[in-house]
Parts: sequence; structure tokens; C-alpha cells
Amino acid sequence: MSTKVPTREEAYALLTKYNKTESLLKHALAVEGVMRYSAQKRGEDEEKWGIIGLIHDLDYEQFPEEHCRKSEEILKENGWPDDYIRAVVSHGWGICSDIEPQTELEKVLYAIDELTGLVVTTALVRPSKSVLDLKPKSVKKKWKDKRFAAGVDRSIIEKGAQMLGMELADLMTDTIMGMREVADEIGLKGIQDED
Repeated sequence: MSTKVPTREEAYALLTKYNKTESLLKHALAVEGVMRYSAQKRGEDEEKWGIIGLIHDLDYEQFPEEHCRKSEEILKENGWPDDYIRAVVSHGWGICSDIEPQTELEKVLYAIDELTGLVVTTALVRPSKSVLDLKPKSVKKKWKDKRFAAGVDRSIIEKGAQMLGMELADLMTDTIMGMREVADEIGLKGIQDED
């Protein structure tokens, strides 16, 4: 079977074929934004990183019990390149996959997937309801409150930051910056003053 590099349009079509929930689609767009920002910062392939970020939770809505395994199946059926598939599966390492993140791309995806959730929740409790004026110190403050966004697995984010050799604050900054670039699409542009 020939594998060709998927376009963003193809990735988005596949994502929306399997996912209809607004919150999951916004999460996919948030992760894509952070992956693109992170690739740009590192001089890596922004399109590839973005597409992998966009598609990383492909199977989550329809097959939560088979998360990552079902994505692998679907992406193989659609002729996706092995390195894209491996990256998608590796983000579930230690949870639903035994594929350990190895490349910089895989480590970033692993580290920021959960973190985007914390950033979203932190932004939404602010008066502006925006990621545009969100500071890393606000996220750090909420990080310490384990009851806040209790569903966010902080140990995964910490492990991801360690893999990348990054300080948590720097990872938070990159995540916020990446999400700012897609603030409109993910509904976190907030309450702006209309000119």
C-alpha cells in the first residue's frame, strides 16, 4: 500500500468523520495550534506537526475504550505514513499505548495534550474568557490546585516536560502562545472590546 503525506484538508475530513463533539474538535484545533507553534520555534516541519496534532484523538469519540489502537487501524486503512501513525499512538504512552515518545514531535505532543485542557479551563474562569491575555503564572497557580481541572493528569505533563528537558513554565508559555494563534477557532478569543 502506498503511503502519501496527508494534507491538512484530508486530516480534518477524517477527524470530522469520526468526531462530531464541539469540545473534541476544539481540543484537536488547540493541540494543532500548539504543535504548529512548537514546530516553528524548533525549525521543524510545521505542516506535519500540525496535522499530527489535529488528528491525535481521531478515535476518542467513537472508540474511547480502544483509544490510540483504533486510530492506528483507521490511519493505516487510509494509507497514512508510519511515522505519523507512530506519533499519534505514542501520545497515549503509559495510558492506552506502550509506544514511548521518542522524537521531539512525539514528546511535544505527549507533553502538551493534557496541558491544553488546563489552559482552556484556566482561560474560561478569567473575566476575559480569553487565552490572548492569559499569563503562564495564572496556569501555574491553577496547576497547584488539584481540585481545579481535576481531570487533567499533571503527572503526564511533568513527565513530558522532563522528556523535553523543559521547565514547566516554558512548556506552559509555548502552549499558551500556540493556542493564541487559534484563539478564534477554539472559542477562546474571549470578550474583546469592539472598536
